Amino acid sequence: MKINKNLLSIAVGGVLVAASSSAMAAGFQLAEYSATGLGRAYAGEAAMADNASAQWRNPAMLMYLEGTQVSVGAIYVDPNVDVNGTVDGTASGLPTTNASASDFANDAVIPNFYISHRYSEDFAVGFALGTNYGMETDLGTDFAASHFGNEASVTTIEANLNAAYKINEQFSVGGGIRYVMGEGSFGATAPANNVFPDGQDGYTQLPQGTALKYMEGDDEAWGWQVGTAWQINENHRIGFAYKSEVELKLEGYAEGLGFGLGSVTPQTRDNGYMNLSLPATAELASFHQLTDKLAMHASFNWTDWSSFEKLEAQMDTVGTQMVKVENWEDNYRFAVGATYQLQPKLALRTGIAYDTSAVSDKNRTITIPETDRTWLSVGATYEWTKNFTTDAGFTYIIAKDAPITESRGYDSDNDAQAVGGEFTGETSGSIWLIGVQANYRF
Repeated sequence: MKINKNLLSIAVGGVLVAASSSAMAAGFQLAEYSATGLGRAYAGEAAMADNASAQWRNPAMLMYLEGTQVSVGAIYVDPNVDVNGTVDGTASGLPTTNASASDFANDAVIPNFYISHRYSEDFAVGFALGTNYGMETDLGTDFAASHFGNEASVTTIEANLNAAYKINEQFSVGGGIRYVMGEGSFGATAPANNVFPDGQDGYTQLPQGTALKYMEGDDEAWGWQVGTAWQINENHRIGFAYKSEVELKLEGYAEGLGFGLGSVTPQTRDNGYMNLSLPATAELASFHQLTDKLAMHASFNWTDWSSFEKLEAQMDTVGTQMVKVENWEDNYRFAVGATYQLQPKLALRTGIAYDTSAVSDKNRTITIPETDRTWLSVGATYEWTKNFTTDAGFTYIIAKDAPITESRGYDSDNDAQAVGGEFTGETSGSIWLIGVQANYRF
């Protein structure tokens, strides 16, 4: 697999998160790991053991799966993200223009594959293949604020090798090794109205669409995860899981006048890298079988997004380049769900969740229309045979309308503002998710 165009680009533009509104979780995370959990808004995941996919959120859940199980599925994501505002270029002698982009986050299909095997009463292993991060956005070169960023993509694939051990009737523990591969790209171009230093103490107007910044890169890195489960009694269980930070050194190349390539230096391309840490996460979850037919579950999630302070590229020729000051803050997610056994072969589920933004109003950007989100979910499982079941889940996510202003007062933003003017506006959006999954037990 060729991992090019990585978070370097995305990171580089801070656009990595442009999908965050489309990515369904805070920052540039993807929460969508199974259709089973999708139907309950991923409430109680670290304490749930429906099928082999349970190991993705808590490897200790492997101890609750019998025999050998395989789960395979996919989730279709349809984001509808809009940005509307104006660009005021009067400080640079430019006119004030409308700057709007509708539905600029692309649709995606997120696949997954899981297998678990119970070796004995006390030991189990599993393998998981999925993704925690992903996005693709394109505002186009005709976007009037394209000097702050106009396109980005990021794709990651993660493989887990997990194991779990049952200490006694009440406590189980689990852990796993994570292998992460990623690729992505970021671009910013000159808008129709712009001014740019000509290198001779004057200014010139660049053709619309001229690359100001373009970067792409890739990397592969390792991480780990641990989890535990406390079976309080037959009907009540608590689970806790922690995923480590994963550090990426995104190696690739850069182009664009905004990096001094082709303007300050005669060369138009430079190789380089940028360090990017994917933050640590934790989940505390509970499961409660209230009656023979009704179960309730809940989750509290934390992501260490405050570790994401800035993006700096280290170039071979032009040296250190500040791409974007981020100054994010920790994100929290609260979810409550229920499962109801309507018939012996049919289980229904539902859930609601609230996902807080990883950025303040000050640090929100056009390419990162990150905001609070509310999840509304329904789903079902049908048992075709004792060994074969299918799941379906449906979620509608409402993104809170939120203001955006660029420049935010940082030097790298001010440089972009000088080229095309200040952007003031608002982001709004919603996301539809539909997932299906097949599960088989040998």
